[in-house]
Amino acid sequence: MFFTGSFGKNIDILWRTMNASLIRRDVMSNNVANSDTPNFKRTDVNFESQLKRALASEKRVNNFGEFLTDEKHMPFDETMDYRDVKPRRVLDYLSTSKNNGNNVDIEAESMGLMQNQLAYTAMAQVVQDRFNKVNSVMR
Repeated sequence: MFFTGSFGKNIDILWRTMNASLIRRDVMSNNVANSDTPNFKRTDVNFESQLKRALASEKRVNNFGEFLTDEKHMPFDETMDYRDVKPRRVLDYLSTSKNNGNNVDIEAESMGLMQNQLAYTAMAQVVQDRFNKVNSVMR
């Protein structure tokens, strides 16, 4: 009933972003745990930028009517479904910050962990607020 409109879409986007935040926490914890391991390369999670692109593609208007003559042709403005966006782990193999080949900066990772936790808490509060409003309307 409520999950077919914008309410459901907002909750779904929040849920997916919270799941990406949990994956990011695990990845950052792994980076911190391996901060002294020789030749260890840190990993990051890419999700929000892809989600932003998918949501922007839904609003895009195609004013140029392209004509595709072959199935191998790519359309100019293909819309992306936000539900197809998955968190992607990206290995940072280009930078080195220590002499042993390790590129984990413990302070940057700790700050990232704190920002990630604050973002997760804020999203959880938004979800709770949305359902509290639905609950008050249902009463």
